[in-house]
Amino acid sequence: MMDGNKLKELRELVEFLKANEIAEFDMEQDDLKVRIKFAGEPAVAAAPTGGIDLAQLSRLMASAPAGGAAVAPMHSAAAAPAASAAAPAPVEEALHEVKSPIVGTFYESPSPGAEPFVKIGDQVEVGQVLCIVEAMKLMNEIEADVAGEVVKRIAASGQPVEYGQPLFAIRTR
Repeated sequence: MMDGNKLKELRELVEFLKANEIAEFDMEQDDLKVRIKFAGEPAVAAAPTGGIDLAQLSRLMASAPAGGAAVAPMHSAAAAPAASAAAPAPVEEALHEVKSPIVGTFYESPSPGAEPFVKIGDQVEVGQVLCIVEAMKLMNEIEADVAGEVVKRIAASGQPVEYGQPLFAIRTR
């Protein structure tokens, strides 16, 4: 069973992630597994090993922020792919993802208040700087590895990123 404190923490986490425009988040803590995705995809999946009752689920769903977030209970890790496969997936073109080569903090501009390196809709060339990932006080410029149009910025400026985490989606030419 999920206690009231865990439900409150989960609600606060969803609100924080949404407010900071974090597109995807995974967490595993004690008997709770959480996977959150925003932007019209299956959004929140909570999996306490003891199960969750319908009253708790309905309270959690009622408190989830509107606009692209959904809540679904999972009873095993295998249930996650089945839940996302059940929803009709929109046909999406193949976009190239520029991924973070290091763990650090993502910055879209060279300094606070400055214009971002690139904006959605910009045409980029191979080797063009897209962003900075700061790691251990070193500013690492992340460059485009393909030429094309920037379609989506996936990471939020000032937020931590993991190794291999997608930062940008580019429609290649």
